[in-house]
Amino acid sequence: MTGTRIVRKLVSAIGACALLLSSAVEPALACTGIRLTAEDGTVVHARTLEFAIDLHSDIMMVPRGYARTGTTPDGKEGLKWKTKYASVGLNGVGLPVLFDGVNEKGLAAGTFYFPTSAGYMPYAPGDAGKTIAQWEVGSWILENFASVDEVKANIGSVVVPAVVFAGWGFAPEAHYIVHDSTGKSIVIEYVGGKLNVYDNPLGVITNSPAFDWHMTNLRNYINFSMTNVPPVKLGSVELKPFGQGSGMLGMPGDFTPPSRFVRAVAFSQSVLPSKTGHDAVIEAFHILNQFDIPKGAAREHEKDDHGNVLADYTIWTSAIDLKSRQYFFRTYENSAIRMVDLMTMDLDAKDIVKMSIKGDEVITPMNP
Repeated sequence: MTGTRIVRKLVSAIGACALLLSSAVEPALACTGIRLTAEDGTVVHARTLEFAIDLHSDIMMVPRGYARTGTTPDGKEGLKWKTKYASVGLNGVGLPVLFDGVNEKGLAAGTFYFPTSAGYMPYAPGDAGKTIAQWEVGSWILENFASVDEVKANIGSVVVPAVVFAGWGFAPEAHYIVHDSTGKSIVIEYVGGKLNVYDNPLGVITNSPAFDWHMTNLRNYINFSMTNVPPVKLGSVELKPFGQGSGMLGMPGDFTPPSRFVRAVAFSQSVLPSKTGHDAVIEAFHILNQFDIPKGAAREHEKDDHGNVLADYTIWTSAIDLKSRQYFFRTYENSAIRMVDLMTMDLDAKDIVKMSIKGDEVITPMNP
């Protein structure tokens, strides 16, 4: 696809988004990401995506050789590249980029909201040829690199400034997680105009504050345990746990990013090992059940211009087998797990392939 056609698609997508959000207050996301490693060595990246309105995501496969042009703050043509590796995942608001996905080499990348914390790089007109917008970072990574080490070596070569997303009227704030099939993981953030790349040994990400703050905050929960605590003797009185789970007594249970980060670490680290990648995918969905937000449980204090309550909810949940390059997902409307196998698709297709994820829950009667 030519750069002109890409721009037309982007303008069309932004226009559609403007219709969706023209009367809304600034959106919020409450995404949670984890990593599991099966006993057979398979690495699984899994995450939720939350938003206050339907983002109209589609499954999208981007083939090899697909022409890209980055977006800049001043409308100049940005970085140009052709995809080296095919990738598959989920997009949003019709954009031809992946919010979450995996490439043919088993590299996974996810975009997560980073409100009040992101501070993008400075931009000058002369930087246009090496510039991409913040919503293009995930696809740029998936389409150019095969490993976390390659991403670390090259992420500093691009300029990621604050690009305003038309229709929202502001520059969306994002940070990114990247995993590869060896289990290596990093978090990429732009804070105070500088690029920060963090090794992520636990494979967990949520939202603000910055990643290093979340890792420090874990020290407040060093008493958490996978096993129940023993009874305590106070003189002649013996205090026993009420039941299972006393090792995690006091674990934060709200939907804020710091609390979700702590719980995501606790659950992903305490779950019993999965034998295979398939088992780990199923286990990841069970873990992320703990982060599923129903409509209305996390809402803004303001309403939109039409009196609608703006409440984040879990639009979709995904899990990626980095060994098989299979992308699994379920949606708020349909909890059945569906899968797309990247390696059975035409990786040299002439254009992007999209598949709708729409569909209602299917309830199977079991009456004899």
